[in-house]
Amino acid sequence: MNAHAFTSDVAFTPTVKAIQARKGSRQSYARVEERGGWQAVITPDLAAFIEMQTSVFLSTANGDGQPYIQHRGGPAGFLKVLDEHTIGFADFAGNRQFITQGNLADNPQAFLFLIDYMHRQRIKLWGTARVVENDAELMAKLMPQDYKARPEQVILFTVSTWDANCPQHIPQRFEAADVAAALGERDKRIERLEQEIARLKGNSGAAAGE
Repeated sequence: MNAHAFTSDVAFTPTVKAIQARKGSRQSYARVEERGGWQAVITPDLAAFIEMQTSVFLSTANGDGQPYIQHRGGPAGFLKVLDEHTIGFADFAGNRQFITQGNLADNPQAFLFLIDYMHRQRIKLWGTARVVENDAELMAKLMPQDYKARPEQVILFTVSTWDANCPQHIPQRFEAADVAAALGERDKRIERLEQEIARLKGNSGAAAGE
């Protein structure tokens, strides 16, 4: 249950609001608050965006408040929306530092940052997270099929609120697989055009010899 007056208060603390007022942006954000703040449930559009991602950043903090950001990646669909508040994913074995797991044991507050460079979109999600160990059924549900990684545990992220940022300053980049597919289609088109040119030249030469 969100104890804040507005969902956006998870980020807009009194100190933040004072700075917004001093720098001239408080009025526009106050209008957002009048409409109820940011969304608190995962909408169908957001769910589709989440499940398209191949690379995300998970932020946690330890008991002393020291922040830490961990990259998580996998094939599209490795992030799964389980219900309108919950995102789950298989946590693959890595360098075995277990900083994220230790942080979550001391402090469940967490943050997910999703960015789509091709479409220049970014989503920020605030919430809590927890590690689930030794749940074979849940792991089977979340583990991407035929993906060559060793799952170690599951992370469940409970969304309290989320916000979408504008595309300003996001560089446009493309996935290597998408670029390779586009180049492959271009090469096939060039090949078809070259074959058509050769055919037309052949027909022209035959007609000239008649």
